[in-house]
Amino acid sequence: MESVHPEDDCLFCKIVDKRLPVGVVYEDEFAIAIEDIRPQAPVHVLIISKKHISGLLDLEGEDELYIGHLFALSPKLAREKGISEAGFRTVVNSGKWGGQTVSHFHIHLLGGRPFFWPPG
Repeated sequence: MESVHPEDDCLFCKIVDKRLPVGVVYEDEFAIAIEDIRPQAPVHVLIISKKHISGLLDLEGEDELYIGHLFALSPKLAREKGISEAGFRTVVNSGKWGGQTVSHFHIHLLGGRPFFWPPG
């Protein structure tokens, strides 16, 4: 199967294209959500844009539709995962110093334990 994404070496593009086996939590035409393989909380879901957008600094044109959709999914998935009542955290890492390790826009949905401020 030929990739629909030009970023053939991108881990998340491989997941979107079903070239890597993952546990899918949710999927639609704009997003795929998977369990993080290195969870930082009892619930740690990655909500990934199906369109390759390297990061927040690379947004253009229709990208706000994808980004808005991903954020709108956060409370839906939080409810499904049972973390909405107690609270949850959404995180977008940007750049090396921001902790971004995969250059493909995604949101971390974390919950199931208390979080503190400032984050570390």
